[in-house]
Amino acid sequence: MEVLGASRSVISGELDWPLHGLRHPPEANTSGWYVWTGELSPDADFFQPWHAAHLVERCPQVEGFLQMPPGSRFLLAPGYVDVWDDPALLDVAE
Repeated sequence: MEVLGASRSVISGELDWPLHGLRHPPEANTSGWYVWTGELSPDADFFQPWHAAHLVERCPQVEGFLQMPPGSRFLLAPGYVDVWDDPALLDVAE
């Protein structure tokens, strides 16, 4: 597994459901995944690099979602799962 971008709330273990995930095309050693809880912030430091294995340790139910291709999204909460395609995620401006 590779590096993803995770919000501080995910890294610290303060999961405030739901857990959001979206995947852009991978770059270098990153998977393209971004995961967060709470409100999404435009702050430059909102997402921190984190190894995907740590996310799976903390929240094992996400492992299968991390295999989805770029352009995928998921929303996960106790007793609730939603997965969908979002083609706009594939169009990343450099």
